[in-house]
Amino acid sequence: MLINHRRGSVDADGSSPGPNVLETRTWDRVRELLAEDGPLTAAELASRLQLTPAAVRRHLDQLAEEGAVEEREPATAGGRGRPARAYVLSAAGHAGMRTAYDDVATSALRFLAERAGPDAVAEFARERGAQLERRYATQLPSTGGDVRSRAEALASALSSDGFSASIRPVEAKTPIAGVHLCQGHCPVLHVAAEFPVFCDVEADVFSRLLGVPVERQSRLVDGEHVCTTFIPLEVIQTKPTAL
Repeated sequence: MLINHRRGSVDADGSSPGPNVLETRTWDRVRELLAEDGPLTAAELASRLQLTPAAVRRHLDQLAEEGAVEEREPATAGGRGRPARAYVLSAAGHAGMRTAYDDVATSALRFLAERAGPDAVAEFARERGAQLERRYATQLPSTGGDVRSRAEALASALSSDGFSASIRPVEAKTPIAGVHLCQGHCPVLHVAAEFPVFCDVEADVFSRLLGVPVERQSRLVDGEHVCTTFIPLEVIQTKPTAL
């Protein structure tokens, strides 16, 4: 259940959580929001958390001291005056969302690579991708529908698996109309950092599910604050190569 971090909030059992518990929960919620929709300003976070901007800035300052968040100029910055400071999760912030199974998974794949070779890891990645593809396919509209609706359904399915995914408009002009699929968190980030084949397989799965060729434009494993995949909103027709 989502916790309302205003005064007077209670736990599911009806008891009042202590201040340290509330603060930890607020920090977790801030990290989740930044992972999903960052960069976000203190005012934007305050609106979503139903807290005052001053309270949110205090939490952000504490998270910044721990190295969990960092400032990033908003993409919409412009006009007169200094733009409001916006925040994204840092590499340390993503590590703070890391599960206890990451090290086990990475060690297991490292063991597989050493004993059976890198092709075995690639085969495992493809098998895992096929499993995800079959499961996500049941959650997407028919391929006869429009690409955007399938992309939005894919983002929802990814978010349910912890990827903090969203569909965002493309800021710059492009020759082909499209949208960005943004993944603000990756539950297998530490695996993908050591075995990038998982990123490649994931992009291939997106292409097949959406019925269009997608392009991965940024990745968390490269130090970016989000994985960004460009999705064209119509099938790109390619001319046959002359013989």
